[in-house]
Amino acid sequence: MAGGLGVHAVEAFNTAKQSENKMHDDAVARRFGFAGGLVPGVEVLAYMLHQPVARWGRAFLERGLIEARFIKPVYDGEMAEVRAEQVGDGIGLEVTSQGELCATGSASLPAVAPDVGLAEYRDVPPAAMRPPVSAESFAVGSWLGTAPRAWPGQAAKLYLDEIREREPLYANDRLGHPGMLQRVMNRLLVDNVVLGPWIHVGSRMQLLSVIAETDEITARGRVVANYEKKGHRFVEIDALVVANGTRALAHCQHVAIYQPRAQAAA
Repeated sequence: MAGGLGVHAVEAFNTAKQSENKMHDDAVARRFGFAGGLVPGVEVLAYMLHQPVARWGRAFLERGLIEARFIKPVYDGEMAEVRAEQVGDGIGLEVTSQGELCATGSASLPAVAPDVGLAEYRDVPPAAMRPPVSAESFAVGSWLGTAPRAWPGQAAKLYLDEIREREPLYANDRLGHPGMLQRVMNRLLVDNVVLGPWIHVGSRMQLLSVIAETDEITARGRVVANYEKKGHRFVEIDALVVANGTRALAHCQHVAIYQPRAQAAA
């Protein structure tokens, strides 16, 4: 990007090699045509949060907006470079790795955080018995919930290490990194359906308040779309991420391929 605001270079780390989603496993990912296990999209988005926070500081954690679309994989151990460019009052973002454009996005700082009420989002528990994935998974209009998640103390430090974050604000103010909220958004899928390999392809996250290091985090989501495109099955979820059941942390839209083409045809 010409006239950029600098490059944030990260040695990418696949945090999900042992996860239930085998798209992060080298052997399985190769069967889908990839060079190896994919670094999770939520971690790539976490890399993209570095420059907005460096520019706007705590204000971004209180009310910042970020959008991201994941185009090509980032692989474990490869360098990922996040380039930021001034675009109007906001920032345009691009992630490249191994000479390929892997993600695009933008970030901005609204004058005030939007008013999004807890009452607008149904608080439901995760599925007691997760059904196996099918084209009928994630019925439009259905509500999804997650098991609580927290990153206290050493867990918060480990998370920052995993995403290679060096911004001192988090440790100095004992704040959680907003990338944590994206991990919770992923749980809306995996806490409710037994998935095969699947791919996170895009997100929009409007932050509403800072994350305290001790917060217990859940997400309340509604399925707004479920469709087939080029043989893939997609789901789109509109959700509120909440701290301790009482405070809205972020309003998010999450888009994923929950049943990739090769798997759907199997």
